[in-house]
Amino acid sequence: MNLVRREFLKSTATTAISLGAIPILRAKSGRVYKTALVGSGWWGMNILREAIAAKQCKVVALCDVHEHPMEVSAEEVTELNGDKPRKYKDYREMLAKEKPEIVIVATPDHWHALPAIAALKAGAHVFLEKPTGHTIVESRVMTNVAKAADRVVQVGLHRRVGPHHISGMEFLKSGKVGDIGMVRMFVAGGGGPETPAKNQEPPEGMDWDFYCGPAPLRPFCSRIHPGGWRNFLDYANGTLGDWGVHWLDQLLWWTDEKFPKYIYSTGGRPVRGEPVLNKKVQTTDAPDTQSATWEFENFTATWEHRKYARNNSEKHGVGAYFYGTKGVFHMGWRDGWTFHPANTRDKEIHVDAQLQQPDGHNMQILWGDFLKAIETGKQPACDIESSHRSSVLPLLGMISYKLGRGIRWDGIKEQVPGDTEANKLLKREYRGEWEYPVA
Repeated sequence: MNLVRREFLKSTATTAISLGAIPILRAKSGRVYKTALVGSGWWGMNILREAIAAKQCKVVALCDVHEHPMEVSAEEVTELNGDKPRKYKDYREMLAKEKPEIVIVATPDHWHALPAIAALKAGAHVFLEKPTGHTIVESRVMTNVAKAADRVVQVGLHRRVGPHHISGMEFLKSGKVGDIGMVRMFVAGGGGPETPAKNQEPPEGMDWDFYCGPAPLRPFCSRIHPGGWRNFLDYANGTLGDWGVHWLDQLLWWTDEKFPKYIYSTGGRPVRGEPVLNKKVQTTDAPDTQSATWEFENFTATWEHRKYARNNSEKHGVGAYFYGTKGVFHMGWRDGWTFHPANTRDKEIHVDAQLQQPDGHNMQILWGDFLKAIETGKQPACDIESSHRSSVLPLLGMISYKLGRGIRWDGIKEQVPGDTEANKLLKREYRGEWEYPVA
């Protein structure tokens, strides 16, 4: 450990968190909550395992439109704690019959709003995966409903509770980086040219119409399910909505400004090729290359991603650079955080990451914080209002991308002033029986 880093660690109270054992927050009452999971796939079960490990939940129900993974997940729950959750396809029936006190929503993005809003109205606290909604109005309605219901919503922006993120944010806010005029967020790698995949019949036991739900009904393709839906804009918002929201949340955690005044995004699919969708085959349609700019009052923020060309040429391959007058601060993930001083006579300061393994997401801390918020009435680390604002930023970037031009933003009214075309994209028409939420 170099001297500069050692002296910083002595002077920064929160840094002890990043070097000692990861603190797992425990609610004090020991109360057991009737808990239900909507979306019982890989990530939903990651969250539920933490709930079970905290020993304050009775898993009463799993809800999924695909029977097989739900059966597998139900068996795992029984093996973990002896609970025998009942299985449902329709979250509405599940809420009515089971009356859970906690609902985990870990679905594709287009299914975040309706189950979460229904759970809140039914009196449940909600652990919601990020981003909060597929569209901005969905997210706003959910936020309003949560406040009216006086229920806790914890959003899965888990970097807010990571020990090195906490110590790094304290360093960033301390003034040691100087006046920050620009923040650059980025991720790269993970693909190449794309060949269209065949449309197929859905797997046995899967209700594909229900999976699509309020979104457009595309032909089933194994590239969508399981796991690939993030790259289909009917169901998510691409890499910007997935990775981008984490780093944009770090940005808003740092700044006192709540929203930008102007947004511009551009990009396309120069490597993966033009999207294909016909009766026989289809491809993803999210951009493989995208950059976005958010102009705030006192600084400019940028995002860039490439779904190819993994970046080994820079010291840091993912994260956020904060460019200040005293140096450059990098908030990373598996590489911790680093301050590169402008004065070459000063030594670099680095703090290693400390992450819950094997996934590196610190969900134990986030779940513990959620329980503590329920029992104390205090806001959780990733509360619905701040998480809504963080989710709005990538959604605005995608609106600009779809329009092919910049947009101005009134963050108080949550409108694009004088721009009917852009305001139409703040929400979208729901399909079939599904009604767009209002509050």
